[in-house]
Amino acid sequence: MIVVTGATGNVGRPLTRVLAEAGQQVTAVSRHAAAAADGVRHVTADLADPAGLEPALAGAKALFLLLSGDMHAAGAGPADIIAAAEAGGVRRVVLLSTQGVATRPFGATRIAMRALEDVLRESGLEWAILRPGGFASNALWWADSIRTRGIAAAPFGDVGVPIVDPADIAETAAACLLDDRHSGGVYELTGPEVITPRQQTEAIAAALGRPVRFHDLTRDEAKAAMAQSMPAELAEDTLTILGSPNPAELRVSPDVQRVLGRAPRPFADWATRNIAAFH
Repeated sequence: MIVVTGATGNVGRPLTRVLAEAGQQVTAVSRHAAAAADGVRHVTADLADPAGLEPALAGAKALFLLLSGDMHAAGAGPADIIAAAEAGGVRRVVLLSTQGVATRPFGATRIAMRALEDVLRESGLEWAILRPGGFASNALWWADSIRTRGIAAAPFGDVGVPIVDPADIAETAAACLLDDRHSGGVYELTGPEVITPRQQTEAIAAALGRPVRFHDLTRDEAKAAMAQSMPAELAEDTLTILGSPNPAELRVSPDVQRVLGRAPRPFADWATRNIAAFH
């Protein structure tokens, strides 16, 4: 049995599908009730209450750990989840961390994530750590405005980073959960090219077959919008990276190719597969 947290999200959903298609028994964990794929068990649990994870972890051999936004806030105890996994007999944990742990190690949220990485390393478990950069699926923030007004709004319209397709994160996670060769691996996950928000908008417009106008938000406007779904400090950190990426954050990593044996998917591929969200 493999337990997938965040199972209804942009990484957890395709990961659950990949594992099920590989013939694995899967328990999908999310905070709210949700439909699960055929053959997948769903458990409702809140990561802020590790004791509540016990039914999901019973009999599990591996855990994919994806923290919700509130688990990055001050006072959260994500290390307790690793302890609960170990106590429940889990043998392997794959942690979804962040590229910023290596590229900007001194921010509060990244210090906390690095501390969680260290807890996992020092546990008695087998482990692998995934450090993605920005997600292609963040473009879904534009879905409503593109559908209704033909506009995509974001800050730093002409500043790019090599954003990664969540499907590539999911497939890499599946490989780390299933293949002993990846035990102890730390993988930085990016897309194949630097792409700006304006260029992402053009790719979505091409997939839609109609024009989409790009609107540059101010940093304050973007922070106010992001703070509705994540801690303000995490929003501030994210905006700093998006506005002034350093050389390490502009680097295209070879790790997707290294794990999966193929190049990472470009943003245009993600846009085409997800274009229904923008119609």
